[in-house]
Amino acid sequence: MPAHNPLVTNDIVLFGMLAGLLALIFYTAGSRNSFWQKFYRIVPALFLAYMLPAVLRALGIVGETWTAVEGGETVVRHSHLYHIATRLLLPSALILMTLSIDLKAVFNLGWRALLMFFTGTVGIMLGGPLALALTGLMFPELLHASGNDATWRGLATLAGSWIGGGANQTAMLEIFHYNKALYGGMLLTDIVVANLWMATLLFGIKYAPRIDRWLRADTSSIDELVRKTEAFARENNRIPGLRDYMIMLGVTLFAVALSLVASQGIAGYLKAHVPAIADHKSFLSSLGSPFFWLIGLATLAGIGFSFTPLRKLEGVGASKIGSVFIYFLVAVIGMKIDLNKILEYPELILLGLIWMAFHAALLVMVAKWTRSPYFFMAVGSQANVGGAASAPIVASAFHPALAGVGALLAILGYIVGTVGAMASAWLMAWITEIMK
Repeated sequence: MPAHNPLVTNDIVLFGMLAGLLALIFYTAGSRNSFWQKFYRIVPALFLAYMLPAVLRALGIVGETWTAVEGGETVVRHSHLYHIATRLLLPSALILMTLSIDLKAVFNLGWRALLMFFTGTVGIMLGGPLALALTGLMFPELLHASGNDATWRGLATLAGSWIGGGANQTAMLEIFHYNKALYGGMLLTDIVVANLWMATLLFGIKYAPRIDRWLRADTSSIDELVRKTEAFARENNRIPGLRDYMIMLGVTLFAVALSLVASQGIAGYLKAHVPAIADHKSFLSSLGSPFFWLIGLATLAGIGFSFTPLRKLEGVGASKIGSVFIYFLVAVIGMKIDLNKILEYPELILLGLIWMAFHAALLVMVAKWTRSPYFFMAVGSQANVGGAASAPIVASAFHPALAGVGALLAILGYIVGTVGAMASAWLMAWITEIMK
């Protein structure tokens, strides 16, 4: 095999390595050794679960793609772990973490949750044109590309990804016809900047109480939701048996299977019968994404279970099992960060960092003004930038009871993503014209 191939090219072995890595993190996090106790006071365990796989990738131990020789021809092989994690572990975690949810308490979170989400949306919409203007002063070639090579066309795909998700990103690629031969640089910028931002949010969760004090935030609605969830778990707490685990996992995985089948059916039907959804250029195109419906249906399944006796499964550790799935998902997502390529497109990476810095600064200013807690700021941001694959991760890092909030806001991101990204793209096109 070529030298650039990762050392591990078997998904089963790769999954086992990530499991061992997570076991090591939790073992050291629970150690009484003074070094580890001081270390984990500074560095959150979830942050390590996210970044250490990136280090393994940088060292050439793991990777998402590799080449192999078959029948005398060189073929490219891909790891399926990310697909499995996002299509199986994520919806399973959402069901397990929402089956005991207090829906009334979620609604009582109030207007600040939506405000911070839309603040994040506006931050992406306006941050792109600002970042392009500033970076264009240092790298004029970003402004001089024309036709389908125009930089603003490629940045439109970033706006789609950072407001909605993959479906919105694809829509922007189709709408603005960016040169697909140059698209790799945009994808790299998306992965590097978005994942560094997620790492920053995860790191900040450990200091959320301190941040909330600085923001003078009102966290009473969040505390009430967490309190009710924990009280319900204590009331129904019992030593779990095999029967409990079989019912819990059986019902969850069956619900995921039904959600997956239904999501494919719904998306296929809508694309076949609704021209606006089948058209990649339409702002409704996100409704044709099976992943959109999978996350939505899984979340609805968990909420539905919360009105049945199944909600008592929280007493035997439903949210803890969900957290296990989330940690595996985090580790798999961490493998997508290629630290070796961060400087491959310095001008685009710099543009992306300025863009994300504006998004963050706007969130902080509005949070400070409205006394919104760090939870709303972090989850509102990730529901835009990371979408359904990572917003529940950030939300559940605060408390498993909050995972559903991240999922619901991420679904909202899918809906507004195409329109917001198109507005941002038009602004970037205007900036390009006046600065040439």
